[in-house]
Amino acid sequence: MEFSAKQIAEYIQGTIVGDENATVHTFAKIEEGIPGALSFLSNPKYTHFIYETQSSIVLVNKDFTPEHEVKATLIKVENAYESLAKLMTLYEMSKPKKTGIDPLASISPSAKIGQNVYIGPFACIEDGAEIGDNTYIHPQVTVGAHAQVGENSILYPQVTVYHDCRVGNNCIIHAGAVIGADGFGFAPSPEGYEKIPQIGITIIEDNVEIGANTCVDRATMGATVVHKGAKLDNLIQLAHNVEVGSHTVMASQVGVAGSAKIGEWCMFGGQVGVAGHIKVGDHVNVGAQSGIPGNTKSGSTLMGYPAIEPKLFARSSAIFKKLPEMYTELNRLQKEIEELKKQLNK
Repeated sequence: MEFSAKQIAEYIQGTIVGDENATVHTFAKIEEGIPGALSFLSNPKYTHFIYETQSSIVLVNKDFTPEHEVKATLIKVENAYESLAKLMTLYEMSKPKKTGIDPLASISPSAKIGQNVYIGPFACIEDGAEIGDNTYIHPQVTVGAHAQVGENSILYPQVTVYHDCRVGNNCIIHAGAVIGADGFGFAPSPEGYEKIPQIGITIIEDNVEIGANTCVDRATMGATVVHKGAKLDNLIQLAHNVEVGSHTVMASQVGVAGSAKIGEWCMFGGQVGVAGHIKVGDHVNVGAQSGIPGNTKSGSTLMGYPAIEPKLFARSSAIFKKLPEMYTELNRLQKEIEELKKQLNK
């Protein structure tokens, strides 16, 4: 499909600078632009590419003023990145969608399947499971007994939703993610470790996106909950009875131990570790590879292990690099002090 600059500007409420009849049919990074592509510029580091890009149309922020001639047609908007996201969503929605149940899918007679649902080959929908309207179940997905998947959701290949767990509306769960595996619960005994049955469930609320190979364990009792609008990257582990607040985002390899409560609108960098049975407040930002061992106040920004204020962490890191030299100097000073003591005693 082709769209003109005029059509795009009307949709995103932008102002055209250049040819309003310029058309595009694909997207490209500004440094890799080709004729017929739409690009965007929001990071000043990439400004020099706008003077040489081959893209036909470029989205820019309203305050952008070119210093040289620009061949591409510009569309000025309040926020180029947000406008690009809107256009890409429109582009994705315009793609044809599969519907219907593949004959190779296995669906229990007691399962409830909504309207306009697609279920791919080798998917398995077990007894009493429910699939909402317009939901897309890719090949080799398993939805366990009495589990529920809401409307307009997408489960990519090899996603597993264990028995009794619930996935809300407008959710996206990427390949290999596991929703509702047993929590890591064992009681030590003289013979080894005795498994504690995990009889709770996992609840994924509406508008949640979960990355590939991420695991959200079921609760020992009650529910592990990921609240509405949360976004989890690939390879994240949420242990049993964890609660993640609405609109919180977590980058790859974050690990949250059992019964930890994470607030709303938090942002966790990659490989952040959160101790169990603690509470992290709302609007907490945590730098990559940080460790959170205890309760954290709302509005905090933290970095390091254990996580502390970023400025303090930076100063501590600077000192840490000098520790070998400081240790050598300390030993030298101790020897001098001992020598002085001996002389004073004489």
